[in-house]
Amino acid sequence: CDLCGKAFNQKAHLNSHMKVHTGEKSFQCDLCGKAFSRKVHLNSHINIHTGEKSFFCDLCGKAFNQKAHLNSHMKVHTGEKSFHCALCGKAFSQKGTLNSHMKIHTGEKSFHCALCGKAFSQKGTLNSHMKIHTGEKSFCCDVCGKSFSLKSNFNKHVNLHTGEKCSWCDPCGKTFTSMAQLNHHMRIHTVQKPFGCGICGTSFSSKQGIKTHMKIHTE
Repeated sequence: CDLCGKAFNQKAHLNSHMKVHTGEKSFQCDLCGKAFSRKVHLNSHINIHTGEKSFFCDLCGKAFNQKAHLNSHMKVHTGEKSFHCALCGKAFSQKGTLNSHMKIHTGEKSFHCALCGKAFSQKGTLNSHMKIHTGEKSFCCDVCGKSFSLKSNFNKHVNLHTGEKCSWCDPCGKTFTSMAQLNHHMRIHTVQKPFGCGICGTSFSSKQGIKTHMKIHTE
């Protein structure tokens, strides 16, 4: 090719390649009118309309209607993450996942709940939110049978049974099973005392502290 230097072993392949440079798209889809420069691309596109999925993953058996989609899927198995967030450095295996992640930084919330109007940056978060309205609780604790609509709440609950402490205090290193317990503990370090005695004005960092103190006035 005189334009890009790419070499071919057949004249027909060179002629087909030249359409990339000329922009010629002589293969048109009869169903939607979209045009392509190569017949192989048209054939792949037709699968979208027919629903045919002829590209299979050898590792998990999942099927796709386009080779490009299969190639993208394979990164799930290989662990390859070639799409990086320029703001926080987090890496993703698919560009669509990166685009969805970027909304966290931009604050864009394009997925709205039709029932209450609350907006979310990701469709998955909206789907989880909808369970609040439907009452669906698909995450069930094997230990006590309690059910939850959100996986995050389920994971926190499981920690109560396992004793796993996933939240820790940076100043002193103490660990807690929930973020709520950590936030309560942090008042010790910040000297935050939101519970005040209405009789003498003494303040306390915990609700239990004010309850114990009130006995002085009631006894």
